[in-house]
Amino acid sequence: MIRRLQIKLITAAMLSLALVLAVIFGIVALRSFRTVASNADEILDILAENEGQFPDTDIAAYMDSGALWSFSNYNNYEEIPYESRYFTVTLTEDGVVLSADLGQIAAVDETDAVEYAHTALDVGRERGFIEDYRYIVQSLDGGGTRIIFLDCSRLLFTYRLGLFTTVVVAVAGLAAVLLVMMLLSKRIIRPIVESYEKQRRFITDAGHEIKTPLTIIDADAEVLAMELGEENEWLLDIQAQTHRLTELTKNLIFLSRMQEADGQEQMIDFPVSDVVSEAAQSFQSLAKTQDKVLMCQVQPMLTLRGDEKGVRQLVSILLDNALKYSPQGGVILLTLGKAGKANLQLNVENPAPNLTKKDMAHMFDRFYRGDESHNSQTGGYGIGLSIAKAIVDGQRGRISASSRENGNLVITVTLPGLVTESPQKGE
Repeated sequence: MIRRLQIKLITAAMLSLALVLAVIFGIVALRSFRTVASNADEILDILAENEGQFPDTDIAAYMDSGALWSFSNYNNYEEIPYESRYFTVTLTEDGVVLSADLGQIAAVDETDAVEYAHTALDVGRERGFIEDYRYIVQSLDGGGTRIIFLDCSRLLFTYRLGLFTTVVVAVAGLAAVLLVMMLLSKRIIRPIVESYEKQRRFITDAGHEIKTPLTIIDADAEVLAMELGEENEWLLDIQAQTHRLTELTKNLIFLSRMQEADGQEQMIDFPVSDVVSEAAQSFQSLAKTQDKVLMCQVQPMLTLRGDEKGVRQLVSILLDNALKYSPQGGVILLTLGKAGKANLQLNVENPAPNLTKKDMAHMFDRFYRGDESHNSQTGGYGIGLSIAKAIVDGQRGRISASSRENGNLVITVTLPGLVTESPQKGE
């Protein structure tokens, strides 16, 4: 339990940090990409206004003459024509190439340029990226289309390198935080662990202390029964409540010991099919007396490596719970079979028409019972499913509750350690 708490703390911390870093990384990546695209669009707009060429006049003078763009990302306007590599393709309305100006770039030939132009037309957007080239599609007054491509490989290389560096730093930071959390997690949860240990010791110690007076009360009640007669109403009530408290105390002590063991029960290979069938058989007569039907579908010849006593008690708890809270005439179904190659699955299904979402959420909480079960007819303590969960946890298994559309409650237990199918007799 403590180990699981430590793992949950580390997992929550790492997921929170990873989420924050992912959001920051996304914002930085998006802003950086928009900056690259904005820089390229400023240059493309100048080229588009001057028929695919830079103006003959000085760029700074051109900007001062009333250009739409401020070029805030460039300090020296005069260097822009010499730093930019671009090419232009002009096509008719039918897509026939009229010209391809490749004078300002050496990495692209006419065939590639025409292919890029047709790809840009197929995309159907005014601006965009094709590989490392930013383009703008310009409709000509006399008909036809001019597409201007700007080589952004250097800007994109810097952008990608920045992203790669950010990812490496983020991963290194996550690894460092993980190491710190692994070193400090025990200290962080120490107050919770100490409180939990005190509570567990209190339950165990108090249980043992309560057992003695309960034993004395029960013995005294038996003596009084011999003197006053066993039909005395008050005496029978004392004995019934004494037995109830004794059973509850035993369950609390057992639950505390299960949590102390934390999965250290003795594991042996045993015929789980026979154990489950025997445990279920003992409830058949009880089901008949309550006018209920208990059906069992147990896959034969299964062997499990686990705690035989715990599995037997687990089946008893689940069937006892199903019988207590099923209406008269209800059908309880127990199934046992393989789940994959190494897991065993046990299902107990019973009618539960009054089950609520709140009940489902607290199904395995200690001392929790739904409103419909708080009556003298059930006779439960609200601790049975908590013990069942402790047994399953002790064998590194999983237990869950679900509700079917017909209102039936299904308790599903998955246990690891399925050895093999037991051999047939005589083989």
